[in-house]
Amino acid sequence: MKIVIINSGSSSIKYQLIDMPANHVICSGMIDRIGLETSNLTYLTDNVKLEEILPIPSHKIGLEKIAQLLMDETVGVIKSTSEIEAVGHRVVHGGSTFSNTVIINEEVKDKIKKLFDLAPLHNPANLEGINVAEEIFENAQQVAVFDTAFHQTIPVVAHKYAIPNQLLTENKIRVYGFHGTSHKYVSGIAIHYLRDNSINSASKIITIHLGNGCSMTAIKDGKSIDHTLGFGPMNGLIMGTRSGDVDQSVIFYMVNSLGYSLDDVNTMLQKQSGMLGMTGYSDLRDIEANAENGDVDCQLALDMNAYRIKKYIGSYTAVLNGLDAIIFTAGIGENSSYIRKLVCTDMDYFGIELDDAKNEIRSKEIREINTLDSKTKILVIPTNEEIEIANQVYELLVN
Repeated sequence: MKIVIINSGSSSIKYQLIDMPANHVICSGMIDRIGLETSNLTYLTDNVKLEEILPIPSHKIGLEKIAQLLMDETVGVIKSTSEIEAVGHRVVHGGSTFSNTVIINEEVKDKIKKLFDLAPLHNPANLEGINVAEEIFENAQQVAVFDTAFHQTIPVVAHKYAIPNQLLTENKIRVYGFHGTSHKYVSGIAIHYLRDNSINSASKIITIHLGNGCSMTAIKDGKSIDHTLGFGPMNGLIMGTRSGDVDQSVIFYMVNSLGYSLDDVNTMLQKQSGMLGMTGYSDLRDIEANAENGDVDCQLALDMNAYRIKKYIGSYTAVLNGLDAIIFTAGIGENSSYIRKLVCTDMDYFGIELDDAKNEIRSKEIREINTLDSKTKILVIPTNEEIEIANQVYELLVN
């Protein structure tokens, strides 16, 4: 079964064509800077690497360009869009409505639209991708996979806020959680890996997704039971431009005493805070390089980033009543040996002991970076949200 995976962002489209159930990626690529004259397009197959700068004024034209490349006489991998049996769409926010992967119909699209207010930067773009894909791949089943679905197993004691009850019952204000496809994918890989290596205990895991957006999940017996992101993707860990946890009193003080508008505060906490606000850089590679050259602000930001992660490891170990493994994933988690070292230093009370030499090894495969004596496994697992989406789409359609 040939499945196209579409991750439609506000100004970008990530895509893959995957042959299932072999999990063979036939082609992959991305279009970003949609709406500008200088949009970037990449198209990769086993034999072709195409990079192009061209005007892509809309998501519709972007997806049409992708379809043209897929069928191109020179670089294409299919003869007709009729070869595509399904299109899997990443949808960021499913609210309390969607706890599973679903076949898309008009009712599903209406419900996604009603959730626009909960993810104003993501859900509208996700729905646009669905509408355009229905026109281009008209014979394919359109399927939605929700970032929030994996976290629907979080118990009420963890997902309810200590605010008046009707805000949950009537307005559905609660912890939803995000990056669900990533956390589900790497935790599943970890559980199989640990059991294949004769490690019987693999039921208590903490997954640490570190990119421009960051989150952690406490996972017990394969199910999410707590998560750092909540009603929206702003709280928890320190991120590239987002503050993570902040005392609510700060917001009221900024509005009532410093003259900021609510929009100003929202913009600051989402786009001007985090690592960017503390250092002037949002890319961790720049921050690490400047810290190494003696930049005090950059070093402090790295230390704060790791400190916040450590706090949640302690918290989630208590919630899990033990810890079998921690998993680093996503761009920073997979590539920054320095952040991993900062996080794992002085954590021996939790059975976390890092092997410095293993930590420096670069690989695209799952790997252990703990010492032989470490009671807790420390794993680096490359995430693959597109493969996870393809797996969920395939399972839905063949079962």
